[in-house]
Amino acid sequence: MDVAVLGDLKNTLPKIIEKVEEKKYEKWLEKFRELNQIEYDKVIKDDLFPKKEKITMGEVIHQINIATKGNAIIVTDVGQHQMVACRYAKFNESKSNITSGGLGTMGFALPAAIGAKMGAPKREVIAVIGDGGFQMTIQELGTIFQTGVPVKIVVLNNDFLGMVRQWQQLFFDKRYSSTEMVNPDFVAILPTDIKLNLKEFLKEKI
Repeated sequence: MDVAVLGDLKNTLPKIIEKVEEKKYEKWLEKFRELNQIEYDKVIKDDLFPKKEKITMGEVIHQINIATKGNAIIVTDVGQHQMVACRYAKFNESKSNITSGGLGTMGFALPAAIGAKMGAPKREVIAVIGDGGFQMTIQELGTIFQTGVPVKIVVLNNDFLGMVRQWQQLFFDKRYSSTEMVNPDFVAILPTDIKLNLKEFLKEKI
């Protein structure tokens, strides 16, 4: 049953709060902690601190967290990297996680990152993009070069349309189709001064 409460919020809200019983939910929290530890041991630890030679997407996000101390705006594209970034990225303030959610299309990150930087010019903006999504709007590099918008771009290149391939693997009996990428040399596309700045950034922060 719903009960309407009419009145000035400054007066009515304290009266409502007086009637609310505080709940601790200690058993529920303890169970959550147990399950969280199991997930960390089985999944998260290997994502963030892998023992194999190849770098993982989770490890990249972890290094971004270290480099930015959680103060950056992180803009994600669409795909596996989007899931990983939204799961592991650390944020110290609101309006820092910009993602298209479940309704976006590949190519979202680069133009969105440009808009984020223009909207918050004093904050560091990092676009986290898969190789497939990067090629969808790679022409926006022209906008970046022309305007000089200092957006940092992290391309998580696995030479596949990763999310599509994952679905084909899990739900379509591994009938792979049109998911393997033949990519250009992304670093060669960037002007020399940007490549030098990237090297300095990595040397300084990671």
